[in-house]
Amino acid sequence: MSGDRYEIADQEKTYFLTLTVIDWVDVFTRKDYKVIIVDSLNYCVENKGLEIFAWVIMSNHLHLMVRAKEGFILSHILRDFKKFTSKEITAKILEIGESRREWLLNKFAFEAKRTGRAKNYKFWRDDNHAICLEKSEWVLQRLNYIHQNPVRQMIVNNPEDYIFSSAIDYADGKGLVIITRV
Repeated sequence: MSGDRYEIADQEKTYFLTLTVIDWVDVFTRKDYKVIIVDSLNYCVENKGLEIFAWVIMSNHLHLMVRAKEGFILSHILRDFKKFTSKEITAKILEIGESRREWLLNKFAFEAKRTGRAKNYKFWRDDNHAICLEKSEWVLQRLNYIHQNPVRQMIVNNPEDYIFSSAIDYADGKGLVIITRV
C-alpha cells in the first residue's frame, strides 16, 4: 500500500501482519465487532485460501501470522477481508446501541473523505505492516509476541485465557478461528 515500507513482496511466504483501525481507535472493546473479525477470518480460511498460524484481536488492531495457500494471493485475501469487515463493523455500529456511534462514524467518514480511499467510511489503515517470516526463529518470536499481547496489556494472566486469540489452540484447546499450528 502507498508509503508502506513493510509490504507483501512474495505472495507465497508467511507474514506477520498488523491490521490497524484508523487513528488507533479502540473499536474492539465490544464483543459484536470482534465476532465479525472471527467469522471473517474463518470464512477466509474456508473459502479464500488463507492459512492462519496465529492471531489476536486487541482493542484497536489485529495481529496475524498467515500465508496464502497455493493458487491464492495474500494481498487479495487481505483486501477483501478489510473491505468486508469495514462494511460489517460500520453497519453493526449503526445497528446496536453504540454509545460512541456518532463519534466513530464521523471519524471513519472523515478518513474516507480525506484519503479518497473509501466511499462512506474508512475503517482500516491502508498498510498491514507486513513482515516476512523467513527464519524459523522469527516465526516463534512472533508467535510468542502475538500470544503475549493480552498478557502485556493486563487483560489476562495467561495467554490461553484470552478468547480472542489462537493461544488456546497452542495450549491443546480449541479456539474460535481455524488455525494451522506451526
